[in-house]
Order: sequence, then C-alpha cells, then structure tokens
Amino acid sequence: MNVEILEGHKMLNIVIKCPEITADIHKLEAFIRGYAKEIPCIKEGAGYLVDIKDILYFESVDKQSFLYTEDEVYELSLKLYEIETMLASAGFIRSAKSQIINTYKISSLRPDFGSRIEVTMAGGEKLIVSRQYAPLLKERLGL
Repeated sequence: MNVEILEGHKMLNIVIKCPEITADIHKLEAFIRGYAKEIPCIKEGAGYLVDIKDILYFESVDKQSFLYTEDEVYELSLKLYEIETMLASAGFIRSAKSQIINTYKISSLRPDFGSRIEVTMAGGEKLIVSRQYAPLLKERLGL
C-alpha cells in the first residue's frame, strides 16, 4: 500500500486506487465519507453540532433520544431508526432495541450471559449488546 499526501489544494480530495473493490475498500470509503459529519443536538436549551468522531453511542429512553460522548450527554430530535439509517455507513450499528454504538469507539469485547456481549467503550463505559444484535456486531468487526 502506498499513501501520498499533497498540500496546497483548494479542497480535500481523496482518491482510492485499488486492483479491485473489496469489502475493506467499502469500509474505508464509508469511514471517509462519514468522517466529517456532525449531528445537531441540544443540551440545556442550547443547540450544538457534535462531530460523529466524538460519539460513543446513542440511546433512547422514554421516547427521547440521547447522544453520548466521553464527557457529555445531549438530547436529539431524531429517532433511533433515523440515526441508524443516517450513520450505518459510518461505523454505527444497532446494539440493542434502544441503543446504537460507534464501532470505532469500542475498546474491548467480553462474552456475557445469554449470548450477550459486554462492550467497553473508549473512556471506560460498559454497554451490553443484546443477543439479537451480537452476531451483527461480530460480523461487522470480523470476529
């Protein structure tokens, strides 16, 4: 593999040259496309844009959606299914009925009771991946 970085251009342009398009190339493309996305959210009545690179996970509690970073919790007006659709190509997957996690922020995985998986996120927060979504997580991570 060869990586070349050239300065002095008006805008960022990324070109992937490869012998064939593989699943790994598609993952790289999805990561690059999702790298600069921001999610509009609210905290204490003020509006914020949170970069998806900083998001650990999303959660729905009592019909309200929340976005979690290592340091903050924000409210969202989006439903989990909307978030899941919008960020599927950026490394986010459903991990439970009320939760979506950022696979790029997973520090470790550990088997749990009932075919569930305990996931430790960057920053040390532990989440449970339900047995329904555990096979998808394993597949996505290549396990």
